[in-house]
Amino acid sequence: MADKRVTVIDIAREAGVSKSTVSLVLQGSTIPREETRARVQEAIQRLGYVYNRSAANLRQAQSKIIGIVVNDLTNSFFAELAVGMDMIVQAAGFVQLLANSAEDVDRQSEVIASMREHGIGGLILSPARGTTAADLKPLVDSGLPVVLAVRGVAGAKVSALLADNRAGAAAAVRHLVELGHRRIAFIGGFSDIQVFAERTRGYRDAMAEAGLGIDDTLIVPTAPSRAGGVEGISRALTSGSARPTAAVCFNDAVAFGVCDGLRARRLEPGLDFSVVGYDDVIEARTAVPALTTVSVNPQRMGQQAAQLLLRQINSGVADAETLRITTRLVIRETTAARTPVEGFAP
Repeated sequence: MADKRVTVIDIAREAGVSKSTVSLVLQGSTIPREETRARVQEAIQRLGYVYNRSAANLRQAQSKIIGIVVNDLTNSFFAELAVGMDMIVQAAGFVQLLANSAEDVDRQSEVIASMREHGIGGLILSPARGTTAADLKPLVDSGLPVVLAVRGVAGAKVSALLADNRAGAAAAVRHLVELGHRRIAFIGGFSDIQVFAERTRGYRDAMAEAGLGIDDTLIVPTAPSRAGGVEGISRALTSGSARPTAAVCFNDAVAFGVCDGLRARRLEPGLDFSVVGYDDVIEARTAVPALTTVSVNPQRMGQQAAQLLLRQINSGVADAETLRITTRLVIRETTAARTPVEGFAP
């Protein structure tokens, strides 16, 4: 079979793997298992395929397609983030390919490989849980402009746009302390991601600043979702001798779940228990009661991430830089002065 007639599909069929796996092998990725890489290489040799890297790079340089991969599209924060990106991308004459990794690193690798097959000229990635610098190295080596959004990856030599997570969580705790709360929980988030570490650091710092002891039973990691919030408030109210009267939540989705869990116990958010979210999604303003939250402004963050990527594409320089956006506390109806009694029946 002549070189020009052999395609990635032919190799995938011959090796019994997916097109995305073939692409990963061609890019030099170590993600596929060793035996899988060997099988693909054998198929390449049998079919006489020659990977034209310079042609691939040329196609990429001329591309008007931007890849966007987020870790959880079921969370409205990421939907709003993607809307902000799309505003900038479309205005610049680009189109976007949007994918959801669902917190699966393998799926993330496959969708990125598929996007590269379609000739993306740059990538915005909110990394899946467990993503490492090694996962991003093939992208760095290829020269593809990449911007990480929301979550950073330690050691990754790519640009990142992150929120000032520590300052935001600290501001939330200070607000609750000013209202007279002393037993303040931190609820939600996977404990093995950088954002959780930064937000709990802000929580701990502000608690120490206020002269309050830090009770580790009040730090309750859960899935960063509404269901995780329901689970988290149940655990916070039933563990330890002195129950919290307020909570800082990992994100707004968790905060909404905390409010659901409180109501299930006949406790009213903002009256019997104070709740602070994190993100300021659109629903935070329209919820009843309206949610007090740390505003990240996801649409604006998406716009800034897209602008950063386009600057790299247009300049032809993909030097890594990390930008931190400021956050602000938006006080609404879910926080109020502490009730006279420190604890209450769960």
